[in-house]
Amino acid sequence: MTDLSDLPPARPWRSSALWPAAALLASLALWGYAVTHTDVSGLGDFGLVGALHPAFWAGLALLTAGFWLTLRGPYRHPAWAPAYVVGLLVMERATQAVVYPTPLYAWAWKHDAVIDHLLTAGRLQSADVVGDMAVYDQWPGFFAAQAALVKLLGVDSAAQFMAWWPLVSSLMLLLPLLLMYRTFTEDRRLVWLAVWIFSVANWVGQDYFSPQSVAFALHLGILAIVLRRYAGGTGGTDRPAGGPRQAVWTVLLTLLVVAVVISHQLTPGMLVVSLAVLFFARHYRDKVPLITTAVIFLAWCLTAALPFLSATMPDMLRSIGDIGGNVATGYGATPTGTGAVTTSWVARLLSASVLLLAAVGALRQPVLRHRALPLLLLALAPLPMFAASSYGSEMIFRVLMFMLPGAAFFAAAALLPQARTLTAVEAQGTRPEPRRFVWLPLLALLAGTLAFVPSYSGKDRISYFPPAEVDLVRQVIDKAPDGSLVVAADRNYPLAFADYWRVDHYWFLDDAREHVDRIVREPAATLARDMASVEAPGRAYVLFTRGQFADSEMNGLLDKGQLDRIERSVAASPLFERVAGNSAGSAYALKNGTETPEPKEADR
Repeated sequence: MTDLSDLPPARPWRSSALWPAAALLASLALWGYAVTHTDVSGLGDFGLVGALHPAFWAGLALLTAGFWLTLRGPYRHPAWAPAYVVGLLVMERATQAVVYPTPLYAWAWKHDAVIDHLLTAGRLQSADVVGDMAVYDQWPGFFAAQAALVKLLGVDSAAQFMAWWPLVSSLMLLLPLLLMYRTFTEDRRLVWLAVWIFSVANWVGQDYFSPQSVAFALHLGILAIVLRRYAGGTGGTDRPAGGPRQAVWTVLLTLLVVAVVISHQLTPGMLVVSLAVLFFARHYRDKVPLITTAVIFLAWCLTAALPFLSATMPDMLRSIGDIGGNVATGYGATPTGTGAVTTSWVARLLSASVLLLAAVGALRQPVLRHRALPLLLLALAPLPMFAASSYGSEMIFRVLMFMLPGAAFFAAAALLPQARTLTAVEAQGTRPEPRRFVWLPLLALLAGTLAFVPSYSGKDRISYFPPAEVDLVRQVIDKAPDGSLVVAADRNYPLAFADYWRVDHYWFLDDAREHVDRIVREPAATLARDMASVEAPGRAYVLFTRGQFADSEMNGLLDKGQLDRIERSVAASPLFERVAGNSAGSAYALKNGTETPEPKEADR
């Protein structure tokens, strides 16, 4: 029977250690030089891609070549592949934490605000107290854990460590991925190449400081346990059911499922679908994993999460079966401009290439396809979610992410030569492979690795908030009395949800297009009318920051000319007074006791 096993090292460890170590250290040295010589003060349409020092690209290329040659060349000590993968994760996920002085991504700042709320309130609260933000109190697992971590570390807020979360969450994925892949092959080359491909193809950005990042790692951990302890090990033979050990695994499985269910809305549904596909395809016989997950998920939906689900159920039901609508991006999610369009296409081509390679790998490796069929099924299992919901125009990205673990495994198989038996290798010796089997896959791997950078960091002009922008927003929030209102074009700025339990937030680009057009025509008067309902001692503020402008321009909402006109109108209006400002933007307050003008007849 054909087996996928490692070829023995051609040379002893000591004689084969020098050049892999040199290549790895040189790659990291180039990276270190690059990140200390990268200026992010003037990001353009290509985000971090246009700002990175050329040494970064040289280091990443050298790292990729070194990794490939440790797999395919004559120096195959098992320590080098994991060392290179960790080096890749550092270069991929730690670069932004080093070059940017503040954490990226408005949603990460939002999650910091939720943690701050838990620490301030000391308990979960309902919608009648915190409005729409109560949804986070209905899935509090991640936020409660992070609140405990903030207290344990003795820091002021999660903002002091969340910039490093992409690296931490990516490292968390290594163990479940290794357990999953080692279930179906003992070939370390295939395992580590699959992990590498997964890492460079996982560009969708859900590794940031979020419940999804932890829930995804737990999701993979649960699947790894099911595949190894309920479905059998290498070769597909079933393990005996029952016994004390199985009870221990069931308890662990239950704890992991509970952690997923109380932390994230979408991941438990994906997990139920994945387990159901494996069960009904008869890749494990024990009903415990599927029933346990389904019961815990349903119980949470009918209790703690019921208020949110009751309010959103009509929209959710209407979206079922609307595949075109669920896949399509909505207003405000269409890339605009050369940089945004180019990086979006690079990301799409990267994902398409990995899926195509996965199909090739499944076709050309029949033994692997038979043995690792559960991974192929797991790659296909998320596809029905397209018919379930749009998930805020993000379902396509989440489906790609959940498909990736299985797809990366077969994509790696496409880049490796045909599997040979261990007996044949021992009998024939280590034969050199044709050059095309070494260099063509290396070029493909190099292209995918380099493509990760624009796919992942190409929109950093939107995601990065300089310290001046953080300071500006903090000034407004700190001086705002309870019951105040902060108005902005959109929510793409730091601290956009800060103190949401006492300060309301309103983003006018979330409104119907008709109202947005009215603001563009009569900015100051229309905004003043929108803000006039705030009662004393609260005040109404309107905030203009570079993050809002970047997001609006690059996502096709309003162009720079329209946004500048709105800001100039407010600045010149006697209805407003300037209360804060610096190089990143400005803030204005509606004057107390101001009578707002009646709308024109055309705007009624």
